[in-house]
Amino acid sequence: MDLTKALDPCNDEPPGGTGYGIDTISLFLRLVLEGGVSLRAVPRVLTVIAEAFCCPLEIPHWTTGRLWLMRLGLGLLTMDLEKTNDWAWLVDHSVQIGQDKCLVILGIRLRDMPAPGECLQHQDLHLVALVPSTSWTRQDVADAFEDAAERTGVPRVIVDDHGSDLHGGVIIFQESHASTVEIYDAKHKAACLLKHRLEKEALWQEFQKHIGQTRCAIQQTEMAFLVPPGAKTKARFMNLEPQLAWAEGVLGVLQHPPTEMQEWVSPERLQEKLGWLNEFVEPIAEWSEWQQVVNITVAFVDRQGVYRDAAKDLREELPCAYKYCSSAELATELVTFVAEQAKQTKEGERFPGSTEVLESCFGKMKQLEKQQARGGFTSFVVSFGAILAETTTEVVNAALEHIHTKDIYEWCKENLGTTLFGKRKIAFAKSATKVG
Repeated sequence: MDLTKALDPCNDEPPGGTGYGIDTISLFLRLVLEGGVSLRAVPRVLTVIAEAFCCPLEIPHWTTGRLWLMRLGLGLLTMDLEKTNDWAWLVDHSVQIGQDKCLVILGIRLRDMPAPGECLQHQDLHLVALVPSTSWTRQDVADAFEDAAERTGVPRVIVDDHGSDLHGGVIIFQESHASTVEIYDAKHKAACLLKHRLEKEALWQEFQKHIGQTRCAIQQTEMAFLVPPGAKTKARFMNLEPQLAWAEGVLGVLQHPPTEMQEWVSPERLQEKLGWLNEFVEPIAEWSEWQQVVNITVAFVDRQGVYRDAAKDLREELPCAYKYCSSAELATELVTFVAEQAKQTKEGERFPGSTEVLESCFGKMKQLEKQQARGGFTSFVVSFGAILAETTTEVVNAALEHIHTKDIYEWCKENLGTTLFGKRKIAFAKSATKVG
């Protein structure tokens, strides 16, 4: 990209009635989507670049860039998709506060799956559906699937986390579309197996109790650098690794404290605040071995997908021997699970086995939303599709020529109604009028 051209809106034709050239727009979007720069910060970044390269330019306001993101997102949501029978859907709900839940369906044709050994990337996927709602029953989900099938054709496979509404919706959908199979996300399955083992285990509960007490006891002391990671409020059995890694690391410190640490904290203080971990040496080792089994399995499914010989290949990647019998039992359960999923494939087929890339999109969307995410869905949710976009001038130009600002307003009116923020604004406005 010619930087001088990109920073000068006069050098190329503005698309779709915008006041800026396509290179300027593309650069703005790349800074947000690829560079991780916040919307409000992009104008400041562009100002620094312009001054550094002595390029006079008109800097877009961040709200203008916000509209570009929304138009790009809606463009990808409404673009034509080829209707075939080899689509794979990755589906999940994004949850906000209040009653809001947004059903997201990402799709990829099986013929376009990345090569074995490569994980799905954002740009590999198409945004098939984005459906905000305050209520999601199994029938609601099935109805949304029927609507989505109008864009892609009936999918060959739906990958989900087996949440009751999603799983139930798939079952209803399959009653009319027997060719569609359901794949259970491997990471959620592994988390369920860990939950079954740990949730009611007294030692685990005691370990968690000590973790919480230790955080409170040392986070404002000279030992703050050893504060344990907090437990996740949601999906905590999918995120055990940080706590286990911390426990193993601190046990190593207790056994062989680095000489430099004596300047920061005395051995006596270490034992006083963290010595309780010595009572959990064996359980921590066992839990960590379980986590290793889970990590290998989930990484395998992410990279390789689900296919006829997946279980056999997974078995070869897992350790041949384990220190704990419970680890071998967990490995057998996971291999059996993958084998059951693989039975649904035909010879030569390879399905996605994970919704990890969709979860990654949710995380990126929350970063884009910043504080807005705390107030329920806003009109900005329509920009979700931009996360999947290749921000080339061709892609961006096509979206902005197709989608205009009025289209954003119409979509939001039809799909969002009065948002949580809107209700709050109305309520407080009326209250202020009465008080005055």
